Amino acid sequence: MTISNTGTGDVDPEAREELERLRASIDNIDAAVVHMLAERFKATQQVGRLKARHHLPPADPGREARQIERLRSLAEDARLDPAFAEKFLNFIVAEVIRHHERIAEDTAHSSPGPG
Repeated sequence: MTISNTGTGDVDPEAREELERLRASIDNIDAAVVHMLAERFKATQQVGRLKARHHLPPADPGREARQIERLRSLAEDARLDPAFAEKFLNFIVAEVIRHHERIAEDTAHSSPGPG
């Protein structure tokens, strides 16, 4: 069973079918990941607004450290490279903090000043 690297050569029909099945599964997983990230960011936007209203800092290093440990453990259980999982979470957390900073700035600019 040989699969062409160019995509233009003759491919065993069974191999092509398996490849298409696997790629369809990957596409479905990618769609689910995007939708889950969207839901996660909806929740973190709510957190950002709450933090801004109560003048809390955008970042929470203690929580971030706990989340990294938790995610690394989950990754190990799932047989996913914990270092990759940590990089992924760090990327997401950096984006969340950026959103929280923007929300805090917007809240500060829209709040009426002292009397």
